[in-house]
Amino acid sequence: MTGITREMTIGEILRANPDVAPVLMEAGMHCLGCPSAQGESLEEAAMVHGIDVDALMTAIEAL
Repeated sequence: MTGITREMTIGEILRANPDVAPVLMEAGMHCLGCPSAQGESLEEAAMVHGIDVDALMTAIEAL
């Protein structure tokens, strides 16, 4: 999937492609609708949740 970057907020990513939600949930990001998701970048969220952002980006790009 092109167009998704690690700098985008979770909210921006989900608006761009809702199919990313299951990938994020499977990785351990279960609060996709919380306020943090609207202002936190994918990279920041991955760090907070202890997730390898490179592996997450690979999974998103595989969609």
